[in-house]
Amino acid sequence: MSKTNNFVFWGLYVIAWLIFVGLSIEAGGLVVNFFFSLYNPDFLQNLYQKLDLMAMYTESKFAFYGVYSFILIISILKAILFYAVIHLMHKMDLSKPFNTFVAKQISLISYCTLSIGFLSHIARQFVKNLMHHGFVLDNLNQFWVDSEAFILMGAVIYIIAIIFKKGIDIQNENDLTV
Repeated sequence: MSKTNNFVFWGLYVIAWLIFVGLSIEAGGLVVNFFFSLYNPDFLQNLYQKLDLMAMYTESKFAFYGVYSFILIISILKAILFYAVIHLMHKMDLSKPFNTFVAKQISLISYCTLSIGFLSHIARQFVKNLMHHGFVLDNLNQFWVDSEAFILMGAVIYIIAIIFKKGIDIQNENDLTV
């Protein structure tokens, strides 16, 4: 591997770590705020990222917990996704990339990405339904605005995972032949 490719790989590794840390802080802040809201509902107006869901909480606890569950699950899945990317980059041997670990990690990344996309789409539809019932939830679009991108990206990564699995099978056949 050339020095330029190695430099780019480690640069991407550092960027993945930075994104993972940011997503972990976001998910942690949302989890902490959720538990604070369970014990002190008056705290809802001071939630992380200015999520003032006090009106929803007083009107319908089911809607509040449903929306907040989607927010929590999606943010935690994003952190898990980047942890899987970091784990893949850390353990991957670029001189021999076709191994079962890489194939499993790429499959995990595709499943996480597809899950984020589908859950984001379901959450967006759930919020649209709540908006038809009079709830004001315009500030929540930031959590699932990119659902289609995640679905498409997950599909592409899944195809790459299948190609890697096929590459491993071919490599194992070649190793047995020689």
